[in-house]
Amino acid sequence: MHGFVSHYTNKLDAKGRVSIPAQFRRVLEACDPGWSDGKAPEFVIVYGDDSRSFLECYTMEAIEEVDRKISKMPRGSQKRRALETLFSGQSLTTSVDETGRIVLPQKLRRKIDISDEAYFIAAVDTFQIWKPETYEREMGAKLAA
Repeated sequence: MHGFVSHYTNKLDAKGRVSIPAQFRRVLEACDPGWSDGKAPEFVIVYGDDSRSFLECYTMEAIEEVDRKISKMPRGSQKRRALETLFSGQSLTTSVDETGRIVLPQKLRRKIDISDEAYFIAAVDTFQIWKPETYEREMGAKLAA
């Protein structure tokens, strides 16, 4: 299965609903072992701590791979605990509704400071959701460096 490609900007409504790009939905469906026609594909949004200015979205297959890798690490190690916190404690499992949208909870909208538009950018096996202006500013700075 080909991964996520391209970028999109979609509007949020007053309830925090935003459409997931159609191409991204196809990947989410293909990479959700529990998905079938008529069912909503699930995925995991990793929001992390205050140092992250975007949301990272993992397919169910991708997050299961991450979980397997974490579980192979020494129990109680600092690195394992940090990854467990990020991928289990600072994440949210959600699903795409029948209209192709998700509801971004207020906590996540506040975290990345979005209210009217969300910028979706592919990262091959994940995709990210940004405030458009934040993405432009951070990527502009990285390219300038």
